[in-house]
Amino acid sequence: MQKRRIGEVEVSAIGLGGMPISVQGRPERAQAIETIHAALDAGVTFIDTADAYSLDDTDFGHNETLIAEGLRGRSEEVFVATKGGHTRVPGGGWELDGRPEYLFKAVDGSLRRLGVDQIFLYQFHRPDPKTPIAESVGALKEILDSGKIRYAGVSNFNPEEIVLANEILGGRLAAVQNQFSPSFRSSEPELELCDKLGIAFLPWSPFGGIGKAGALAGPFKEVGEAHGVSAHQVCLAWMLAKSEVVVPIPGASRPASISDSAAATHVELSAEELSRLDG
Repeated sequence: MQKRRIGEVEVSAIGLGGMPISVQGRPERAQAIETIHAALDAGVTFIDTADAYSLDDTDFGHNETLIAEGLRGRSEEVFVATKGGHTRVPGGGWELDGRPEYLFKAVDGSLRRLGVDQIFLYQFHRPDPKTPIAESVGALKEILDSGKIRYAGVSNFNPEEIVLANEILGGRLAAVQNQFSPSFRSSEPELELCDKLGIAFLPWSPFGGIGKAGALAGPFKEVGEAHGVSAHQVCLAWMLAKSEVVVPIPGASRPASISDSAAATHVELSAEELSRLDG
């Protein structure tokens, strides 16, 4: 497994996105744990979760608790990132809360559910229109300064917001997690900015979203066939080739899925193939 950096720490170049094992359509608990174990066995040392990854408000924190269970006895070999600032409501809906007082409580809840004294990477999940970004990121800075988290990150930020967040954090913004996939490339400016600033860029939904991974076709399928690998491995290899700051976090709910994704670090794409995929 290749390595990439988040802050000063080396993590696997491919991470595991925990969302699919906790939201609607999630697998049985035993399969979810097997999926986490398969990731570790494949060399994955970075897992991304969030307190809001659950069915609804009744099992808020489900994914963090599940990840902690899956890592029991092996947690020292893995770096876990989580997020706060999203809430769940009855019926499965999502809402936002970027108020500092909410984030202060949220990080304590995440610490408790993950069973750790310090969270490796804590990310503000998404800007809240009701709360100025400067206030939300200011709270993130206080949390970072308190020592409750090792690194601070943001998610779903545009370039201007990323620059502002990095300024508020005193140049200590460690990661940006934005949607990026073959079918969603509008985060290229954010990726390029992170490359320039040396900030890790974590593409979420790298295959296009839950239930859409099978839609990878065209050149990704063709290049995969030429290499004898899946289109998903080609997709991840394409992302890794864009910059050394890229750490894709494909979600998985089956052991075979994350095992296949982890193997993407062994796929070497030619300049011509990368050009075709970019097109």
